This record gives sequence, structure tokens and C-alpha cells, in this order.
Amino acid sequence: MAIMEEFDFDIAILGAGPAGCALACTLASVSQGSLRIALFQGLNKRHDPAKDTRVLALNYGSKVFLEKHRLWPDHSATIETVHVSQKNRLGRTLISNKDFNVPMLGSVVAYAELYRKLQERLQQLPVTVLSGELASAAQENDKAPVIVTQGEKTWRTRIAVQCDGIKPKGIHREYNQHALITSARAQFPKQGWAWERFTREGPLAVLPHPIYKDAQSIVWCTSPARARELAQLDDATFSRTLTGHFGERLGLLSALEKRAVFPLHLSASKNTVNGHIATLGNAAQTLHPVAGQGLNLGLRDVATLVHCLKPWMLDTSQAAAPFLDKFANSRKLDRMITCELTDFLPRIFSTGNPLVEHGCGLSLLGMDLLKPLRQPLAMHLLQGFRN
Repeated sequence: MAIMEEFDFDIAILGAGPAGCALACTLASVSQGSLRIALFQGLNKRHDPAKDTRVLALNYGSKVFLEKHRLWPDHSATIETVHVSQKNRLGRTLISNKDFNVPMLGSVVAYAELYRKLQERLQQLPVTVLSGELASAAQENDKAPVIVTQGEKTWRTRIAVQCDGIKPKGIHREYNQHALITSARAQFPKQGWAWERFTREGPLAVLPHPIYKDAQSIVWCTSPARARELAQLDDATFSRTLTGHFGERLGLLSALEKRAVFPLHLSASKNTVNGHIATLGNAAQTLHPVAGQGLNLGLRDVATLVHCLKPWMLDTSQAAAPFLDKFANSRKLDRMITCELTDFLPRIFSTGNPLVEHGCGLSLLGMDLLKPLRQPLAMHLLQGFRN
């Protein structure tokens, strides 16, 4: 008589950041409660997500996905036009929602607000949340159960999905840049506009603030030493420095909130599936913040994984490997394009070579004059490559 394999869960999700929480909520919703889902939340005394000051630029595709699953936060700022330029060089391009007949290109949300919304939704769904040390997953072979370990406890699961808590293994690049995150009140605010300004220091993003209508969210990429220096400036000096670096399109940009500094690098795993263990979100790739693609890419991972697992949900006793392999193959092109785009842009615009800078300026000018040139970039920023 065959012995039935016993499992504690059908799917265990390791990492309760935005991607992990979104995956747990979406799986629970789509499966209508038929799956036994566990979300392992690693507690970090140095980071409280509810107090995280970062903002997230989410494209239109991400907004549609989150709204569909009742995960959209209460406050957000709409982006209808993106102005892309290069400091001290000719050329700029405008990307508008009107070019694509969509209500918006994207939105800006506060990380803490999105986290609270995800936690609120989790409490409404049949998901087991296990908080404690960082969890790990291992599988002896394709026919063995996945063993999830958290502290001294272990669980058996059919599938494990690593969403954060590990560094992606494969491609790695240090940018020698840090991102300074803050907000500033604009003297002449322009609703619905976002700016991506490339400089020799690194890109500067000026985004609409999700809470204050007359304020801008600032993501200033620069050298580690410069970022630390900027973080220590008094408010008046920082305001003048920021305005001088960005320009006078919005008038004086007055310091509004405290400044935080984060190191930047690219890390990306070549393989996102190993047996019955999948990786997505920050566990699969950590990107430069240029063009704000990090979480957008992670949410496309989530949407694709849920789609690929739908047939498996009907009978979880069947082998999961073919469905996970389909997920990995479906995500290859989008991950490759997005990783290369966010790696290429900050490096090509900050070479310090005048000829290269002029070439970049002419490219921006050409994109602005000819819609077919800017359309592929704009479409990828709008929704990514979805298979």
C-alpha cells in the first residue's frame, strides 16, 4: 500500500516584502481558499516597513494588477507625463499618457502605505503568517518535499517561493552610487508630471508626492561620499543645492522631510527555478532605481507565477515542476530587457565623455521628435514585457 506524502503547506512564500505579500494575497484570492499558503516573515530590528520613508513609482500595468486584487493603497499621486533630460546638454523627450490612450503612465505610492494595505488584505484571506528569523528552503531532489526552516522549526511544502531575504546569485555590478531619498516642497508645483534628469553624478528623479499635492518625492543618485554630504546639509543649503542640480522648472525646491541614503547595485539570478523552489522579486533581481522598475518587475513576476500555477491549483498532487519551468521561461525576456535597460541608462549618461553625452542628447531629441523611436521605451516603462 502506497504511503501518501504529507505536507504542511501547498505553497510557502519566504519574504513578506511587497512582492511576497502581493503573491500571498493573489494566490489566496485566485485559488478561492483551496491552497494552504504560508507567508514566512523575517523580522528585522533595523527595518520597520511601516516606517519606511521610500516611495515607489508603479507603472500603469502594476496599478491595474494591484487594484484587481484589492491591494492598491488609499493615497497615490498620478503620473501623466514624464520629462526625460540630460543636465547641461541639448535634447529632452516627453512621454505622455495621451500617446498610449491610457488614463495615466503610472503612480507614486509611499512604501509604508502600500505595506499597510497589503497587511490589511492579508488579514482578510486564508494565509498563515509565520514571523521570526529569516526562513530558508531546500529540496534534496525533484521528487522530495521542499523543507522550509525557520529557526529550529521545519515545515514540508510542495512549492517554495523565495521573494526576499537572499541575495540574487549570478550577475552582480557595483555602481559606486548611493540613492538619497527625501521630499521637497515645490514653489511652482506641476501636477501629474515626473522628471528623470541624467547627470554625471547619476540620475535624479523628481516625482509627484503621494501625500502632499505641492511636494515632490526626490531620488538623487550620486557617489557615496556626496550622498552622505547631502544628507548632513542643513535644510536651507540642501534646498539651494537640490534646486541648482535640478533646475528651476518648479522654482525653489524646499526640504520637507528627513533624508535617507541607500547603496545601489545590480544583482540578478540567471535561474529563477530550482526544482520546486522559485525565486522572484528582490530575491531574483535587485535593480538600479532609474526609471523605477524594481517592484514593477517583481509584480510582473507575481502575476506570471500565479497565471502559470492556475492549472496546478486544480490538483496539487500533480508534479509542480512543469508549471514552475513555464514560469521561468515566460519571465526570461522581460527580466533580461529590464535588467539591461536599468543597468545601461545610468552608466551611459554618466561617462563624463562629452561625445557620448552629446550622442545621448541627440538620442533624446530624436525620441522627442519621432514617436516610433520613443514608443518601445515608453511601452516597456508603462507595462513591461508581458507574456
